[in-house]
Amino acid sequence: MEAAVALGVPAVEVRDRLAGFVSGVTRPFALRVQRQNALLYVRGLVEQGGRKSLQPTLFRLEQTPARYESMQQFVADSPWDPGLLVRGCAERVAPEISMVAWVVDDTGLVKDGRHSPGVKRQYSGTLGKIGNCQITVSAHAVGERGTLPLGWRLYLPEEWCDDLFRRRKAKVPDAVAFRTKPQLGADLCEQAAGWDVPRAPILADSAYGDDAGFRTSLAESELEYVVAVRAETSVYGPETSFAVPERNGSVGRPRTVARPDRKPESVLALAKRLPRRAWKTLPCRTTPTGEEIEGRFAFVRVVATNPVRNRHQPPRWEWLIIEWPPAAKAPSDYWLSNLSEHEPRERLARLARLRWTVELDYRQLKGELGLDHYEGRSYLGFHHHAALVSCAHAFLTLERLDPKAPRPA
Repeated sequence: MEAAVALGVPAVEVRDRLAGFVSGVTRPFALRVQRQNALLYVRGLVEQGGRKSLQPTLFRLEQTPARYESMQQFVADSPWDPGLLVRGCAERVAPEISMVAWVVDDTGLVKDGRHSPGVKRQYSGTLGKIGNCQITVSAHAVGERGTLPLGWRLYLPEEWCDDLFRRRKAKVPDAVAFRTKPQLGADLCEQAAGWDVPRAPILADSAYGDDAGFRTSLAESELEYVVAVRAETSVYGPETSFAVPERNGSVGRPRTVARPDRKPESVLALAKRLPRRAWKTLPCRTTPTGEEIEGRFAFVRVVATNPVRNRHQPPRWEWLIIEWPPAAKAPSDYWLSNLSEHEPRERLARLARLRWTVELDYRQLKGELGLDHYEGRSYLGFHHHAALVSCAHAFLTLERLDPKAPRPA
């Protein structure tokens, strides 16, 4: 097994600990055969070998054709809830990693053909271009001692949601309707917020941060966030006052929506007019070798324009965090955050720069554990596979933290 080879521990000891871990997190499964198949599948993911799709994995594990059929049904069609498995892993491992933040992101899974659920020619940040792929949205816990997947949602483009034939072929449940990626990300965060895991500020790139509905949904769920936004994002600056206008005349309903006393501006324009004293050089990242990386930041209280002007919501004061490297002609990054106005500036800077860690998660989930190796064409099957990959990831995290600790059933 990979863990055994890396740690110099006999494989049989690792398998015993793996069996104890999987037994504990699969307790909600209704049938013993489901628990047995889950253990075998996760064992195939963490053991050394090539492609992690079902047939070559079972071949390496020397399983019979009958077991292959049982496993295929377990992954593609069995009615167990993948969310319960991810939750079990999260509640077991989260206390061990010293939680710092949650990260929402998406990744592309290259696919051939057009029948795998959600597949189409679409832009993928993973590919850096348009390609034939699936996109899955995910949430991850990031801690001082490790990371942990908190959930997965396969993105279904509108053309897929409207195509009844392809939906039936891919076994997409009737209840699944079109959801944007930010909506899926917010759903995952709200789901995890109901688990027995520590809450933490949610980090996301501008594809999510620019979506006012995403930020509003998190705020209404009492979840904190630090999310990137583009330079064009419109805000009301710190000098703005909001007041409810007087009613015109003696008739009509009283007005209830607060109005600003000035026009909004882009975050780039605001950054350019800040005085020199607004900028501070702060440590914002610690490298694996312990080196402190610094950045030049400004922190301004603003109100995002969209919820106020387009959604007629009350103004919500937030932090605008701006990074402007000393030698650059313009700021490099912008973030909005609903953390407390008394939040230490260094913590805001560190959270803003922490999102990149999710790329390390994706690298392990794909390169080592086969997240992108699922070859079935079942919507539920993909989510089963992702949950089992998360289970393997959670076990290996515990192995790295304490390789000799028992994994009680």
